[in-house]
Amino acid sequence: MDLATSLRTQITSQNLPYPSPSLLAILISTRSPPPPLPSLVATAKTRLLACDLTTSELIDPAQLPSFPAEILPPAGANAQEVPLRQNICVQVLDIENLTSSRWEQIEELEAIERGERTRGRQVIRVTGEEDEDDARGVVSAAPARPSAGAGAGTAGKNATHRLVVQDRSGNRVYAVELLRMPGLGIATMSIGCKLVLRAGCIVARGTVLLTPETCLVLGGKIESWHDVWVAGRMARLKETVGAGSTSA
Repeated sequence: MDLATSLRTQITSQNLPYPSPSLLAILISTRSPPPPLPSLVATAKTRLLACDLTTSELIDPAQLPSFPAEILPPAGANAQEVPLRQNICVQVLDIENLTSSRWEQIEELEAIERGERTRGRQVIRVTGEEDEDDARGVVSAAPARPSAGAGAGTAGKNATHRLVVQDRSGNRVYAVELLRMPGLGIATMSIGCKLVLRAGCIVARGTVLLTPETCLVLGGKIESWHDVWVAGRMARLKETVGAGSTSA
């Protein structure tokens, strides 16, 4: 088995977006001799999880299925339960904690902007060099300030999130947690994050129902999208809260 085939096999075995021949060629030819296979796979993973599924030349679009027409508007609105027939890789465009108040969501987003996350009673200051798989940060010994946002930031067991996800063809649908999903939360998931909706995943009236058995969180982030999303969502939330206070 040649190196390109081995690399492709390793990438697809991790459920990552199917790599394009050009990506494989670039990775293999960058150095002579090429780096070890695990290093090539890690580099490919980083690039694939940071790409835009709809436009990137790093993926092979012919190998990435899209949502079937039966779950998309207008037909999808009337389809009570439709199981997906094959795995579909999607990217996250929006996420909302349906169990948090608007003020809690604002506090959570402000903490993310400051680079803070909560872990137990400690505040974690996340550095700019934080790796996708190995978070490196400076941990403050001081207890975290008790706030509604702190609870929301850890995405508790009773949290329910609604996402907007997009397939490689640009189709967008809502996705809602039917059962709590590990790794899914505003403080733990970035915009551009990749998910795999497994075959058998149920779509009810155009909304994907997420469970740990039918959805795999791959991770990833599209930096420019995420920064714009945080700023825009915070502005919309503050505007809504301000409007509510004024009317009261």
